[in-house]
Amino acid sequence: MATAIKFNSNGDRIAEIELPASIFEVDVNSPKVLLHEVVTMYLGNQRQGTVQKKNRAMTAGSTKKLFKQKGTGNARQGTRRTPVRVHGGKAFAIFPKDWYRKIPRTKKRLALLVSLTDRAREGRIFIVDQMAFDKPDTQKARELLGKIVPERGRKLVVTNGNHIPTVRSFTNLPDVMTNRADCLFAYEVLKSSYIVMTEEALKKVEEVFSK
Repeated sequence: MATAIKFNSNGDRIAEIELPASIFEVDVNSPKVLLHEVVTMYLGNQRQGTVQKKNRAMTAGSTKKLFKQKGTGNARQGTRRTPVRVHGGKAFAIFPKDWYRKIPRTKKRLALLVSLTDRAREGRIFIVDQMAFDKPDTQKARELLGKIVPERGRKLVVTNGNHIPTVRSFTNLPDVMTNRADCLFAYEVLKSSYIVMTEEALKKVEEVFSK
């Protein structure tokens, strides 16, 4: 049974609650293989693939033969665009490439559940009943996280919906990321040492990602 400590909006500990088993108690045969495959595909999809080099056909310069083939005593030379000359084209030039690979929905969701299960078993998930930010307040956000998670490490703050004052309150804090409950993915969970989510976000996660 996975549990998490619950705090109020002031960062005071209230109780210890039980986490949904369908989200935080998921086991697979080869979790490392699954996570590696999903994360690798995700990181590959972040690549723009827009790098490009000029080959000899794209390089500016005359195509006229520099000098005659024989009789000069020099090595044979053709166009000035050849890769062996300064400002010539690049041999085997790189062209734009699409690195996108579609991640199967079942694998993507299962990888998220496995990563959440790992964080829950290590006791790295914390629940806050609500985050009352009427306006952006970085100092208040820092104090709240300091009471909930005093240790150093990357933290992921999960909210239900895109509440701009709350998001902006945590934006300037180092090693703190924010995301909506219905947009979670495995990579950001694995990248974070601690996960702090509101009680509404927890219900949303169960609603969206429960099997």
